[in-house]
Amino acid sequence: MKRLLLAWATAAVVLPLAACDQPAPWARAAAAPALAQIKATPRAQAIMWNEDKDAFEIAGRTLKAGRLWTFDGSTEGFVLTGGAALPGAPVGLEIQNQRADPMLRSPTGLALDGRRYSLVLVRMTRTRPGAAWDGAIFYRTTNHGESGEFQAKPIDGADPALNETVVAVYDMSRLKSGGDDWTMSQIDQIRLDTDDQAGGGFVIHQITVTENPGPEALTTSAAGPTTVAAR
Repeated sequence: MKRLLLAWATAAVVLPLAACDQPAPWARAAAAPALAQIKATPRAQAIMWNEDKDAFEIAGRTLKAGRLWTFDGSTEGFVLTGGAALPGAPVGLEIQNQRADPMLRSPTGLALDGRRYSLVLVRMTRTRPGAAWDGAIFYRTTNHGESGEFQAKPIDGADPALNETVVAVYDMSRLKSGGDDWTMSQIDQIRLDTDDQAGGGFVIHQITVTENPGPEALTTSAAGPTTVAAR
């Protein structure tokens, strides 16, 4: 009996001491809620992202990139004027358009030969509805800054619907304004305008500046599968 009483007494002392090693429930850090994953529908297009190759391709041909940004846990130097650009989850660049005419700019100093690399691809998913889709790309060169006189519009993949993933395709050898300026220049920086109005949201999965397979390839209808293991 004495041994049993002694065991009870020891337990009564040890248990409070063990409890003292743990913070009070109100003092414990709250567990971060799991981030919801977007269920996006890819648009059928000729150009697709191949997850296994970590590259864009068209009709099975890998496009050689002069620059490729995949935003794997980083903004990779991209800055959004008129909103917020944050690393997405698990990967990607999350865009929140908070004011009218938001502008997403790449880092400067790209030093890209515009003649060799005249195709810009932006793979994105719309996550929040917006208004007044723009979709223009502007750019800076070693000879001039951003200007409405030098811009391109997507020839495919424009104006994604809510929860739709597209590859916005820009043939910079055929600018909306500027003639052959891109192909005659060294490109220092690019700028993407999504919606003209506030409120919209996107996840930018990848942006690349690649070699251009030519207008015939770019206008080929997509008949095969869409993306491979889209992320």
